[in-house]
Amino acid sequence: MAFWKKRKKKEPLFGAHIEANCAYCQNNLGQNGEVLCAVRMTLKEGKCKKFSYNPLLRAPRSAPPLQTGRYRPEDFEL
Repeated sequence: MAFWKKRKKKEPLFGAHIEANCAYCQNNLGQNGEVLCAVRMTLKEGKCKKFSYNPLLRAPRSAPPLQTGRYRPEDFEL
């Protein structure tokens, strides 16, 4: 590959359009759901200049409930 050819931009690991929320920002110093900004910034129109996504601070979605009445034991036999 020649050095003058443009390389394709890589898609960010967690998506390109993550809504800014101080609860899961890298600069959040709060614990147990408390929000305490390290750089003392505030959201203006839903945006913060210093927002940096930290996936470890985000709580995962809960699993959907099991639909136990939908299947019978005969469905799992060979």
